[in-house]
Amino acid sequence: MNFQTLTLTFDGNLAEIRLIRPDLLNRFDMPAHIEFVEAIEQIKTRLPQVRALVLSAEGRAFSAGGDFEEMLQAHADKDVRDGMVTFAKGVYYGISRLPIPVIVAVQGAAIGLGATIATLCDIVVAWKGAKFADTHVNVGLVAGDGGVVSWSQSIGVNRAKRYLLTGDIITGEQAYAFGLVTELVETPEDALPRARELAARAAALAPLGINGTKQAFSRITDARAAEAFEYGLELEMVAMASPDLPATIEALRKK
Repeated sequence: MNFQTLTLTFDGNLAEIRLIRPDLLNRFDMPAHIEFVEAIEQIKTRLPQVRALVLSAEGRAFSAGGDFEEMLQAHADKDVRDGMVTFAKGVYYGISRLPIPVIVAVQGAAIGLGATIATLCDIVVAWKGAKFADTHVNVGLVAGDGGVVSWSQSIGVNRAKRYLLTGDIITGEQAYAFGLVTELVETPEDALPRARELAARAAALAPLGINGTKQAFSRITDARAAEAFEYGLELEMVAMASPDLPATIEALRKK
């Protein structure tokens, strides 16, 4: 596949997916969903040779999340909403069920789905000044893309409620103190080298041990997903079809 929204590279036993649309703040629109799922499928074809995956992004944002134009299209068309659900599941389960460690380098803002993708990863390396927020509620949408699960697993249900019910932003330093970030670095440029270093360390370990440990953790995430993820997606699509959505988006654009 000729990727347009990301690059997929292999270096020895490491794979790396890099988001490459900094001018669009690496938004996670449908083309990005489709290509991300395909990249994960390509990585699977190289198992067990590939032993760890790094996620990274170009520019000042890791990912600003969804696209307003697509939200309006989904608002008007159930087929578009159904496609969103299918590929949202592909992205979520692609990360959570990949049987190798996934290490993410967050060099800038991770918002909405961008935050969900980052917090689903096994190790989260972030610049201390990075921003994390799940802003679904600010758009009038349910936080249905998996953030309810990933934030709750990282920082606990009560604190996850505090931030997903308000859409408030936290810094990399706050996220590290809360447990959302697992490795803190001083500059944006430090995030990717540190993520690659940790991926190389993981890839050097005996694969049965580290992959089995990852798969055992995946069972926990799957159990939480069975409780909330797909139900949350259903509710998000109900909110997507709400007559209030276009006005909310227009107000946000003006703001």
